[in-house]
Amino acid sequence: IILGINNNNQEARPYLQQQYVCQRITHADMYALIALPPGVDKAEWLASNTVAFFKHINLFSSALSEFCTPSTCPTYAFVLRVYVWTDDHGRKLKCSAPLYFDYAMSYIQDLLTDEDVFPTKAGAKFPTGFVFMVQKVFLLLFRTMAHIYWSHYTQAQQVGLHPHLNTLFMHLTLFCRHHELLDPEDTEPLQDLITALGRHG
Repeated sequence: IILGINNNNQEARPYLQQQYVCQRITHADMYALIALPPGVDKAEWLASNTVAFFKHINLFSSALSEFCTPSTCPTYAFVLRVYVWTDDHGRKLKCSAPLYFDYAMSYIQDLLTDEDVFPTKAGAKFPTGFVFMVQKVFLLLFRTMAHIYWSHYTQAQQVGLHPHLNTLFMHLTLFCRHHELLDPEDTEPLQDLITALGRHG
């Protein structure tokens, strides 16, 4: 559901302000971190990075969980878009942000621990449609970070996590772009931030 947005209002989006957007915990070469290393199977590379991003974003979100409650975030929204969860039966469930987050993290956890989807045994093959499932995981991870920026950036600043947030988000978006895991319409709600971070990369 798209409600509309004034794209020129930076006061409503403090994460775009110069003094914040330039802050990160490292200025390492991100492109060296995201590129497929020589001799490494692409599915293996996607799988290992999917697990790593999930762990980092889940940990980050948990650190801010006290600020994200059914009363503070009655819907799962960012940039004036409201998202609903679609369950296994195709039913669309309008839910609070913390409940959406729980659904998303549980869904991802179940995928990552499913040996038929993310095999861990040597020589095991990845399933047909593996990339599609990875794309869905990264869409959910992107939405999680977008909600943090839109609804909890001030709290992230207060606890000193905004440089970590910028670094993690830049790493995520560069990885997704390099490996074509998200469509432009998926990232469009935070394209202004992606562009701003890129200028300071």
